[in-house]
Amino acid sequence: MNSFSRRWAVAILAVGAWATTSVVVAQVGVGARPAPGAEVIIDGTRQMLDDKWIYWEGPGFKSALPIKWKIVEDPVDKPGTVVMTDDPVAAGGKFGTADIVTKKAYRDFRLHIEFLVMNPRGNSGVYLQNRYEIQIMDGDKTKHGMGAVINETESPYHLYKGLGKWNAYDITFRAARFADGKRVEKALVTMFFNGVKCHTNQPITQVWGGARSGIDGGNDGGKGITDSPAGLKLQCEGHDVRYRNAWIKELDLKTPDTDFKE
Repeated sequence: MNSFSRRWAVAILAVGAWATTSVVVAQVGVGARPAPGAEVIIDGTRQMLDDKWIYWEGPGFKSALPIKWKIVEDPVDKPGTVVMTDDPVAAGGKFGTADIVTKKAYRDFRLHIEFLVMNPRGNSGVYLQNRYEIQIMDGDKTKHGMGAVINETESPYHLYKGLGKWNAYDITFRAARFADGKRVEKALVTMFFNGVKCHTNQPITQVWGGARSGIDGGNDGGKGITDSPAGLKLQCEGHDVRYRNAWIKELDLKTPDTDFKE
């Protein structure tokens, strides 16, 4: 177990009012322990990387199994190991060539994931349902930048801790809803960035970036969202971005509300 996990914050969240009968207890911020019933999907080991993840074989895919991403030393909390977005085919920012996605598909969920950017302009991304990107990009404060629901919100860049430091996204996501094959409710997301709420019940309009970006990206210019669960995807663009302590808990959000309180 990495040493950071022994220093987790004691803030307690009551995640309720979702028209469900249970209350989910969790934490937010770097070092947050998994919520009861959550599935750990990154623990810094090669075994979990290979067991839980696979390449997304989208239209830009260029790599091949086994996953080429590396298991490397945690640069902050030693001893410990983390996952590094390193696949040679993605060098030079060739997105979509070596992204990884969970083997399991998800609909509604609560996600915790920690990331560290090693170099200036380091770039990756967390894709909810392999559709909707939460951006990771050092130095970018625009709507395409760090912590933004890409191209749909402003970047909460002031919450970013900077290069060489661990950061955490805590996300509750509700998938788009459909009736008679038509989208009647957009996907929604609420997010904490390093323990501070920055997006609340933010609707997500479309998939951005084209067909190489994610599922439905090539469908009607990214506006043709389809009714299917999908995996969590992490982007590889040839930059040294590292991940650790990622877990996900499936939810069933009956009403269009993803808000949760610290």
